Amino acid sequence: MITASDLDRTLMYSNRALEEFGRPEDKALKPVEMHRGNWTGYMTEASFSMLKEINKHSLFIPVTTRTTEQFKRFVIFEKEIPLTYAVTTNGAHVLYNGEPLKDWSEQLYSQLKNGCSPEEELQSALKKSGIYLDGERKQAEKLFFYYLLNCLPTPSELLEIRELTAAYGWKMSLQGRKLYFIPNAISKGKALEFICNREGKEALAGAGDSVLDWDFLKDCTYRFVPSHGELLKVRGSGDISLTDQCGVAAGEEILQQFLNVLALKI
Repeated sequence: MITASDLDRTLMYSNRALEEFGRPEDKALKPVEMHRGNWTGYMTEASFSMLKEINKHSLFIPVTTRTTEQFKRFVIFEKEIPLTYAVTTNGAHVLYNGEPLKDWSEQLYSQLKNGCSPEEELQSALKKSGIYLDGERKQAEKLFFYYLLNCLPTPSELLEIRELTAAYGWKMSLQGRKLYFIPNAISKGKALEFICNREGKEALAGAGDSVLDWDFLKDCTYRFVPSHGELLKVRGSGDISLTDQCGVAAGEEILQQFLNVLALKI
């Protein structure tokens, strides 16, 4: 069986996320991400042990919006928890034993040519609508873009941005300070479906915190969402199992649920 999970703010938590949601005093943290010689991401020690067990008894697939380069900062996947597959760049890349699968990439680029308006057209529409985003704009492998915001839009502004973005064949997601704009053709769900078909296996359990994660969660038999997640605010609590905990403790709770599900199948 396949288990799949988003990483940031689902299983792994940056220093900023730990500050936002709090560091549980009763849980030891394990550093899992390194950037420029510094530890920048964590999960609980119990979460790490559970993830190792899950990886032994299922085909565990990280499904992340991070670029492949950013994903490789999670050093635990180099040796401690070896992976067969990983989905990066929100589904634009499927890695097999660490290398991109060319047949998936070719299929995706063909869909991108016909599936959405050009990025420049969307940018122009946002500008014409009077929407101002206070932050630094960044590009992800010339596939999509996002803003590191200094000031968060109001709920009504986010609704306006979401509706405008959808009209141009794109989707929007606010994750912490990052506001993502991604073509509909780039989908975590399509990437995970590709792997399921390739392996002849079903997605048993999935977890994620953002609206971008619903693309693959909807195809999982069991769906777990941290109670602090954007997905809850946008979709509501129907069709998902919410954690009782928030922050890094929610990641531990999700992995315990994965183990519970797998115990019925192993």
